[in-house]
Amino acid sequence: MANLHSHDHAHDDGSGHAHAHGHAHAASTRALAWALALTFVILLVEAIGGWVSNSLALLADAGHMLADAAALGLSLFAMWAAERPATPRRTFGFHRMEILAALANGAALIAVSALISFTAYGRWAAPPPVKGGLMLAVACGGLAVNLAALLLLGRGRGESLNVRGAWLHVLTDTLGSVQAIVAAVLISALGWTWADPLASVLIALLVIFSAWSLLKESVAILMEGVPTHIALEDVVEAMTGVAGVVAVHDMHIWTITSGFVSLSAHVVVEPACDEDVLWRVRQTLHERFGIDHSTIQVEKAPSPGRITPTRTG
Repeated sequence: MANLHSHDHAHDDGSGHAHAHGHAHAASTRALAWALALTFVILLVEAIGGWVSNSLALLADAGHMLADAAALGLSLFAMWAAERPATPRRTFGFHRMEILAALANGAALIAVSALISFTAYGRWAAPPPVKGGLMLAVACGGLAVNLAALLLLGRGRGESLNVRGAWLHVLTDTLGSVQAIVAAVLISALGWTWADPLASVLIALLVIFSAWSLLKESVAILMEGVPTHIALEDVVEAMTGVAGVVAVHDMHIWTITSGFVSLSAHVVVEPACDEDVLWRVRQTLHERFGIDHSTIQVEKAPSPGRITPTRTG
């Protein structure tokens, strides 16, 4: 490491990024609130319809939607908490609440999948009599409402891991409605009572696959890993390519919350380098990688003959 001849610290608050992130956050919050309201409506309809038609499939799906409503409520709370201002004890604020909610939602999806599989096993052994016509009508209504909720959450799922978790919950509700429709048709038309538990197991497997991806991303963020869309080596190469930069070390890149990437690094520059090198480095980070929140320490190389090798810490 080069001797520290001069020291500079720059911190970019990313006001433009913060404004865009705040706008997306507000839109996602509204979408979550609407999705929660729609989920409660279809939950009540399926519970009443399942009781009247004697459909365990609809009652089980209503129970599933009750768990999903709780998950949506958790996501909505996390979005609200993330907007709370930073404190002297929590200088990054409460952004990580969104990631914790996503982690909880992923774990809940795994648990729901296990419950679906267990219930399907019981139905396979002793399928109950069902009023297929009423079951079909209620399931079609549930499908329509779930599709509306999916559309509401669809845009925000690419911007927030928390919203993505909520979207996955609604997706399982939608698949549950499709499964109930197919099962109702097969039971009414052909008497194939085994169709219901078989479709349930297939849905559970799909839910587990989706939830596992959500859990992996949540844990990666909580472990402060480098974002999957950024290669550390590429960032170092881009920074050392800036005129006047000799080397980069002690590089760290991590995610605060979805769409909020942070970077810290030590940059070794030529002895005669002008002060604009810091601006050029930050501009490169913004243009190449979309990183607007950076903390960079500038160090002057002791002499042109001594060059510190590039390394990361």
